[in-house]
Amino acid sequence: MRNINFSTEEFYHVYNRGTEKRIVFLDEGDYYRFTILLYLANGDRPVNMRELRVLGPDYFGLIKNNQGEPLVDIGAYCLMPNHFHLLLRERVDGGISKFIQRILTAYSMYFNKKYKRTGSLWEGVYKAQHADSDEYLKYLFSYIHLNPIKLTQADWKEKGIRNVEKAKKSLRSFKYSSFLDYMGENRYQNVILNMKEFPDYFINKTGFENDILEWLTFDPNRLELRTTKA
Repeated sequence: MRNINFSTEEFYHVYNRGTEKRIVFLDEGDYYRFTILLYLANGDRPVNMRELRVLGPDYFGLIKNNQGEPLVDIGAYCLMPNHFHLLLRERVDGGISKFIQRILTAYSMYFNKKYKRTGSLWEGVYKAQHADSDEYLKYLFSYIHLNPIKLTQADWKEKGIRNVEKAKKSLRSFKYSSFLDYMGENRYQNVILNMKEFPDYFINKTGFENDILEWLTFDPNRLELRTTKA
């Protein structure tokens, strides 16, 4: 059971991983499918899986469709091989629960059919933490967007960054998070976010990047604010 009650206009860090820590994104098509579902599942319009099948790998051709009245505002996201992180604001009562249920169900159906498997794909009930202070909410923008560094140095939080330039390059080349959207890159995925419903902590993309990259030269003990184990 998840010991949290969602409230409208409040901010939450929502995350989950594959059952038994299994990889849930095996190729680029998997990442794209989950990413497009971040848009399509966020509304009262039914997710038409038939449309997705017709489009094949060109999932973002569907991005022009209207998903209906949004359930949540998405402030940040990051998809890692075996887990995901979302920063959400609840727009309507039950919005987060409905959104997460829709996206996880739709992706599980896709994944199980593609890889000819059965059973649960996700590790139990998804996790959530209330971002109940400005300090924690701002921190989550860094925490979520810094996740890809684990792919090049798994122990960076414990031991610090060994190669700062390599870490920077890994962030700027990673396509499956909202980092590039905050950096001002013009891409289809821009429509997933609703930045205006989140506090404007960053004056511009330079301020955002500087704030994120500041953590690359941090004291490892500084990351003990409220991290997760995903």
